[in-house]
Amino acid sequence: MNIAKTSNPIFGQRTYENAWVNTTSEETMTLNGAINKTALAVLFVFAAAFYTWQQYFKVFDPANPALASGAVMKYLLIGGIGGFIVAIAATFAPKWSGFTTPIYAILEGMFLGALSAMFEAQFPGLVIRAVALTFAVFLSMLFIYRQRIIRVTSGFRRGMMAALMGLMMVYLVSWIAGMFGANVSYLHGGGSFGLIFSVIVTGISAFSLMLDFDFIEQNAANRAPKYMEWYSVFGLLVSLIWLYVNLLRLLSIFSNRN
Repeated sequence: MNIAKTSNPIFGQRTYENAWVNTTSEETMTLNGAINKTALAVLFVFAAAFYTWQQYFKVFDPANPALASGAVMKYLLIGGIGGFIVAIAATFAPKWSGFTTPIYAILEGMFLGALSAMFEAQFPGLVIRAVALTFAVFLSMLFIYRQRIIRVTSGFRRGMMAALMGLMMVYLVSWIAGMFGANVSYLHGGGSFGLIFSVIVTGISAFSLMLDFDFIEQNAANRAPKYMEWYSVFGLLVSLIWLYVNLLRLLSIFSNRN
C-alpha cells in the first residue's frame, strides 16, 4: 500500500508508516469525514474569534485604543502560546488529534480574534477583506489542485520543502540577529523589502494548501485510520491560519501606504 508523502512539516513520514498499524475497514479515513471535520474545526475558530472580537470592541475607545488591547491581551497570549504547545503535541501524537485539533482550533480562534480586532481598529474594513481573500485563495488553490493545473509531484514537494526550510532559516537568523541588537525591522516593516518578503511568504502559504489537499485525498484513497481525518484537518488548519495571518499583514502594509 502506498503512503502519501508531503512536505508539510506538520506531517512526518513515520506518522504515515505508523498509521496503518491495526487498521480495519470499519475505522478507515474517508474524504467526506475529513470535509465534515474541517467545517467543524473552522466553526470552532470562528466562534472563539468572534468571542474575543466582541471583548475588544466592547471596551474600544478611539481615543484610548490601548484599553481595548489590554482587555484582549490575555486571549492573544493564551491563544498564541497555548496553540503552539497544542500544535507540538498534536504533531507528535496523531492518534490524539481528535482531542487536540478542536482545542487547537479554539485557541487559535482566540488568538486570531484578538489580533484581527487590533488590525481592524487601526484599518477599518481590513479584516473582512482578509477573510474573503483567505477563502478566495483556498477555493482557487482547491480548483487548481482538482483540475490538476498544477500537479503535486515529488518535484513540487521538494520545492515546497526547500521554500519552507528557507523561511525557517530566515526567521531563525533574524531572531538571533535581533537578540544581538541588529536592526531587522526592514524584514517585517512596511518598506519595499518588507512588502516583497510578505508577498513571497503569502505565496508560499497559499501553495502549501495543495500539499494538504494531496495528503487528504491520497490517505483517504489508501484507507488510512479514522483518526487521520482529524490529523488531516489539523494540518489544513495550520496552513489556513498561516495564510490568513500573512494576508492580514500584507493588506495592512498596502493600507498603511495609502
